[in-house]
Amino acid sequence: MAITIRSTRVGPGHPCYIVAELGINHNGDVEYAKQLIDEAVKCGANAVKFQKRTVPVVYETALNDKREVPRDFLERAIARGVLPKESVTRLIATDFADTRNGDQKYGLELTEAEYRQIDEHCKALDIPWSASPWDEGSVDFLERFDVPFYKVASASLTDDHLLRHIRSKGKPVVLSTGGSSMEQIRHAVGVLGTENLVLLQCTAAYPKVMTPETRATINLRGMDTLRNAFPTVPVGFSSNDGTRIPALFAAALGAVMVEVHLTLSHRLWGSDQASSMEPVWFRELCEWIRVGEECLGDGQKVVYPEETAVMKKLRRVGG
Repeated sequence: MAITIRSTRVGPGHPCYIVAELGINHNGDVEYAKQLIDEAVKCGANAVKFQKRTVPVVYETALNDKREVPRDFLERAIARGVLPKESVTRLIATDFADTRNGDQKYGLELTEAEYRQIDEHCKALDIPWSASPWDEGSVDFLERFDVPFYKVASASLTDDHLLRHIRSKGKPVVLSTGGSSMEQIRHAVGVLGTENLVLLQCTAAYPKVMTPETRATINLRGMDTLRNAFPTVPVGFSSNDGTRIPALFAAALGAVMVEVHLTLSHRLWGSDQASSMEPVWFRELCEWIRVGEECLGDGQKVVYPEETAVMKKLRRVGG
């Protein structure tokens, strides 16, 4: 009951697989993306992950909504050539006053050439990378890089066409279950099958601060519910809360994988930065998970040599 990501086994009895979710925290800057990868490696992550969308497919009805977008971000997007011509014309004509939702979405997408840089950077650092594809075209795009696994975002759990297309590639699949009922999860697992699959307990909310009122919604016991419903499928945890305790407890409760958002700084612009961990916290989390695994021991109840002298001094024997 395990999957293999490159040569690493992920499942019960194996070390917790730590994924640094870089997502869109690169803000459309491949150099930021490389810095995030560098930090993930230094912190001890096993893999890094991005998000990939074909913008007009995923956001077909909301691209023209008004949205405030920073000028420097848009100027960089224009220089990178990722904005549609009509968007560039509108922005220049209004001196960047008329900004839309689509401007941000297009600007956050990395190009194939930029992903080539990411691929080379990850290979040089010997860390696997993948992405959450939000549409079939993005799956085909990622296949050009032979990613070692696919992650299905919670929002895509009900997209049967996407699930089938991902499964057709023959790679391990990691499925987040946030915002989903057990009926929906069972249906998705029925589409994907139970082989080469990991399920992640997840809550599809992105609080800037975890409060006493929101702690219970993290619902780490949901991992037990998933294990009982799908006894042959490894189960892990995807964190959206930006703090260390839930992911650490998830690992202690047997999560085979934890996925945690990573940012260079909470001060950066972007919708996911506030619910992500900065490197200092992420490094501590990775270290604590590994220390905790060592503390589990082998389960055999024996007298350790380190205990002998203490027992000679303090032990009482009654009869």
